[in-house]
Amino acid sequence: MKIDKEISHPIHPRHKLKLEYTEIPFNCDGCKEAGIGLKYKCQQCEFDLHKACAVASPSIHHPFYKKCEFQFHYNPPGAAMRICDACRNDVVGFVYHCKRCGFDLHPCCANLPQVLNDGEHNLYLCLKLSSSCHRCGGKGPGWSYRSHCKTYNLHVSCVKELLVESWQAIYLNADKNKVREMQTRIPSLKGILKNHHHIHGERRGKVRKCCQIAGGAVRFIVSAILGDPTAIIAAVVGGFISK
Repeated sequence: MKIDKEISHPIHPRHKLKLEYTEIPFNCDGCKEAGIGLKYKCQQCEFDLHKACAVASPSIHHPFYKKCEFQFHYNPPGAAMRICDACRNDVVGFVYHCKRCGFDLHPCCANLPQVLNDGEHNLYLCLKLSSSCHRCGGKGPGWSYRSHCKTYNLHVSCVKELLVESWQAIYLNADKNKVREMQTRIPSLKGILKNHHHIHGERRGKVRKCCQIAGGAVRFIVSAILGDPTAIIAAVVGGFISK
């Protein structure tokens, strides 16, 4: 698919927006969510849009909601507060909305890959958790990414929350103790093996291998959630989550 290097956008008609790549986090002026990687930027106004927000299709379908047709809106429809059914964050800007069923998706969430592949192994996007999230420990609503062995799950919402805290620590010079606390917020996948001490033989070997695989692939989750599923942005935030 061809990607335009420069576009005009209805919500910022004064200037053209140019495509650029950044490893510095930004706030999208469309969906109001965090972003990194590819974005369209106005050089004069400090106006930024996720690529997914800048070139959003008028309507989409999603495999998780087979009976739904999502229409793109610049603002949430109706007077009631709306919540993204993928990440559970408030919808305060660009959104895909199904009028028939009432579901809402941020553009970047709607574009999350069903499978993340690091060249060797896969992580799978799931509508519901099959086991507890390794950040919050719960099985609450919202999408998650799951390792092939089904022993490692991360809410999309939990990754977003951790990212915001991480960026505040990096860019606002937060206390170093706070940084260390965040680095341990999502446990090492290798530590999961301690919870599987009763597993022996071949099964234990499979769990160990799967956990080591998923540990490196978490950075792909980070990049996908931020709107750039092809990037591995280790230096900025990936290190916080995969340690």
